[in-house]
Amino acid sequence: MGTRRLWHGAWLAGLALVAADAATAGEAGTTPVDLELVLAVDISYSMDTEEQALQRNGYAAAVTSPEFLQALRLGPQGRIAVAYVEWAGETEQQVVVAWRIIDGPQTAQAFAAAVTSAPLHRVYRTSISSALLYSADQFDLNGFKGPRRVIDVSGDGVNNQGPPVEVARDAVVGRGITVNGLPLVMKRGSAAAVDAPELDIYYEDCVIGGPGAFVIPVEHMSEFARAIKTKLVLEVAGVVPEPTPGLVVPAAAARPRVSCTIGEKMWLDHWSN
Repeated sequence: MGTRRLWHGAWLAGLALVAADAATAGEAGTTPVDLELVLAVDISYSMDTEEQALQRNGYAAAVTSPEFLQALRLGPQGRIAVAYVEWAGETEQQVVVAWRIIDGPQTAQAFAAAVTSAPLHRVYRTSISSALLYSADQFDLNGFKGPRRVIDVSGDGVNNQGPPVEVARDAVVGRGITVNGLPLVMKRGSAAAVDAPELDIYYEDCVIGGPGAFVIPVEHMSEFARAIKTKLVLEVAGVVPEPTPGLVVPAAAARPRVSCTIGEKMWLDHWSN
């Protein structure tokens, strides 16, 4: 137990230093935009190739949809900055599509094409916490400056590697970044040893945070494209959505209903037997 406390304390100290460095670097952006957005997408082995393609096609369809483009036009600048990041284990994060402006149909189509044409790959383990920290660092490298910074994280599993997800989430939110979630609960009830039940609740309580943070759970493949489009339109418009059971769920304000270290415990239980 003492070793665990020391490890946890070391992560807290390290994340505090990261946050302090970010506060110094945060004024670097010069090009005004309405939103700086990182799309952080799970490519761990729990995601099969069908789900991976579904995610990419869903994001591509969302950014080129009439609803998204209309929301874009309503902003003071009429443009946002977007980066597409894929992630899995603690050291497995990659910028698939680097920061670029979306300001209309042509730039939206170009972004969608870049997302769908990149090679698919899968990587071991799931570190939502490391994905959040990596994504947060990307804002300080992008040359843009918007009134809102959002990480849109999607995935179908719980954190089982890297720092505690709550600690990482709180550090990211402390940097003025909102974390929204798109948990893929299509495999709810799976018998796999490291699948966690109630993934949507885990995302609500342990992953998302910041002003107006919300979750849109996806329970069926047919809902995926709609969910992504709804999510991006809300984010681009800067709307704080009304809670809608089964559709839009705000961050939990009370004590977590599930353990935020459930993934780490399941992994240890699985591999220690």
